[in-house]
Amino acid sequence: MKCEILAPAGGEQSAYAALNSGADAIYLGLTQFSARAGAENFDLAALGRVTEYAHVLGAKVYVALNTLVKEGEAQAFFSAALSAWNAGADAILLQDLFLGKRLNRAYPQMVLHLSTQAGCCNEYGARLAKEYGFSRAVLARETPLAEIERISKIIQTEVFVQGALCSCFSGQCYFSSFAGNNSGNRGRCKQPCRKKYSIDRKGFEEYAYALSPSDLSVGERVAELLAAGAFSFKIEGRMRRPEYVASAVAYYRALIDGKKAEAEKSRLARAYNRGDYTQGLAFGQKKDFLSREVQGHIGERVGTLSLRKGKYFCESAFRARQGDCFKVLRGGKEAGGGAFASAEKDGFYLRSSAPLKAGDEVRVTTDTAAGEIALSFTKKRKISLDLSFEGGKAPVISCGTFIHTAQTVCGEAINAPLKEADICACFLKTDGLPFAVSFGEVHVNNAFLPKSALNGIRRDFYEKLIAHLAPARSPLAERQIAAEQVVCAQGNKRAVLGSDYRIADGDVFIYRPCDYAHISAPPQDGREFFLYLPPLFTQEDERVIGQAIALFDGIYCEGSYGIELAQKYGKPLFAGAGFNLTNAYAVNGVKEAGAKYYVLSKELTNAEQRALAGEGAFALCAGGIKLMDLCYCPFGGSCGCCDKREYYRMTDEEDRQFLLRRYRLSGNFCRFEVYNCASLAAYNGRTSLFIDTAGEKNASALPAAAHSPDRVKSLVRRATAGHADKSLL
Repeated sequence: MKCEILAPAGGEQSAYAALNSGADAIYLGLTQFSARAGAENFDLAALGRVTEYAHVLGAKVYVALNTLVKEGEAQAFFSAALSAWNAGADAILLQDLFLGKRLNRAYPQMVLHLSTQAGCCNEYGARLAKEYGFSRAVLARETPLAEIERISKIIQTEVFVQGALCSCFSGQCYFSSFAGNNSGNRGRCKQPCRKKYSIDRKGFEEYAYALSPSDLSVGERVAELLAAGAFSFKIEGRMRRPEYVASAVAYYRALIDGKKAEAEKSRLARAYNRGDYTQGLAFGQKKDFLSREVQGHIGERVGTLSLRKGKYFCESAFRARQGDCFKVLRGGKEAGGGAFASAEKDGFYLRSSAPLKAGDEVRVTTDTAAGEIALSFTKKRKISLDLSFEGGKAPVISCGTFIHTAQTVCGEAINAPLKEADICACFLKTDGLPFAVSFGEVHVNNAFLPKSALNGIRRDFYEKLIAHLAPARSPLAERQIAAEQVVCAQGNKRAVLGSDYRIADGDVFIYRPCDYAHISAPPQDGREFFLYLPPLFTQEDERVIGQAIALFDGIYCEGSYGIELAQKYGKPLFAGAGFNLTNAYAVNGVKEAGAKYYVLSKELTNAEQRALAGEGAFALCAGGIKLMDLCYCPFGGSCGCCDKREYYRMTDEEDRQFLLRRYRLSGNFCRFEVYNCASLAAYNGRTSLFIDTAGEKNASALPAAAHSPDRVKSLVRRATAGHADKSLL
């Protein structure tokens, strides 16, 4: 079955490293709207160079414009997408379904891929993406194998196979946003999930990297993904070095080609390896999912430390050399680092300022030889040239069906005629172009050309050949995509999200069960009741809650899959904060799709929310601020000794306490939510109020119904205004 190895390109060096290592496609970001704003990224000139090179090799280039787009940025976004397409991009990757729908209407020729940030994880989301004009869905990293198989029958799928994993469900992380005003959804994640935390559960009280996943490496299980129908195998790493990119591509190229890959696997582990890898959640959570003891690159084990001649020595078959670096572990925790000092027949000495001990584990994290091997890979397109140089005639060079006649006429030789060997030697010089040149018929008869003229003919030929093999796309003419506005309306309702019907407050109650297998019918007290559905929603989840949906007035969904699910069950939709509604196109789009109510993005300021406050709009104004959805157990699935509390406290090294909420839906493990260390108290003065009661047992700590910012703030303890007055970059 045909498939694709898709590699990251944070900059041009990584792009060429990926292509030379055998990648079928690369993905990269522009200087705007890239979810990796910290990467080198590309301007249009660099995009043109890389695209031309890739197309000569038969590879593709996808441009990621996958951040959330705010009101006022939409026209710049549409222009960036068109510019990238006209520069030769083979697809545009974006997060906002509704912007994609508008792009597809304006430019139906443009190929659109739905970013993993959109959280597609089931057949409902896949059908919606296809309906809106997307040809491929990059699946959420948490999508189980069974769902991958179902989705792959609906739309072409792209799945992650290697690289860093986000702790939170794709596109639903607000930790960096509220912890430091750097939004991951805007490409500026500061990775607070990689810091140390203690949790108030026995055995987890010590500070550890409690939320830091190991790096993903599905390895040989890529065959199972292929059998499930996945088409594109994605390597994460736009922030990593070219050596890593090349090593990862070479590893998966070998696996997919059915070759032994031990050497490639070793080089990859030495290029970057967090936590000795995990196979990820597609295959079910394993105990290796989190890297609790070591956060960064731990490389590959090469030996054990001893003391020899008063120096640190590692007995090892590894041939270390100058420039190699090491990480030293003791009891699984980092004890220090070291660098190569000198070699012996049976190992090497390393120097370190850390107090290391005999018996410590030595792991190589920079293997200069492996890096050189990775960057030495080359991929060439084989071409055969026919050459005709005859005195008094213009040279003719042919490559397959492409025939080029030079503008210069050969002189007739008097003393020094051109030789076949000289002409061939000239055309073997490809000036960095990815060609492996051979020759068919070479005809030379009494011809003379100065060396400079011959070189000029060669350069002109290759320029024309490139244009033939990788022709520039006929540019799409810019079409005006009409600006949209939301018909604003004053909100006068109050929605409460909670796990206890006894919180008898508000007009709308969104019921979020602690255990979805035991859902009781809501009371008949005049309120509207919606059932809360989390961002990861599988067929197995639907089996658990399908019948319970009938008990409620509607469903509240944290993902766009809710549009199709609500239609299936004939229930009104409350589009949750997980829809990430940040512009008028998205708000109007979700209303057009049938949503009765919607929650605006909690990353918007009060002023930005007011501009999008249409009929049915809500804004989170008080209570808990959910920062992360964890689709795994942070306790490693230690069910036998679990105290099964609903809430835990997670404390960082600055003594800030974050709420950790546990709930059960389906599967072998519970899921968790992380809440901010301070409650929210912010009201924009126009939308209906949305209140999350996480951690509250009754309504006494919640704001009164009066729509007053002062009233809201006065009744919420340890409150923050969030992004009420702070616009995100």
